Amino acid sequence: MNEDYSRSPDRVLASEKIVSGRKVFFLDYKENNRGRVLKITEDVNGRRDTIMVPDEALDDFADALERILNSDVSADRPDQA
Repeated sequence: MNEDYSRSPDRVLASEKIVSGRKVFFLDYKENNRGRVLKITEDVNGRRDTIMVPDEALDDFADALERILNSDVSADRPDQA
């Protein structure tokens, strides 16, 4: 089998877990022979949804999240001090 198409095990570089009410979010930064990826999984009572953000998009992803959190709308969030 061609090495490019074979599945190699992912190596976890970093992980975080966030609990918010009945939801649990898992953030796993992984690496395999195809590169690095941030895997974001939401678990709600055993039902899981996952997105994969490739390493080359992480800066844009983080910048967009920062813009959202710093927007005027975020001033209305109840958890803001």
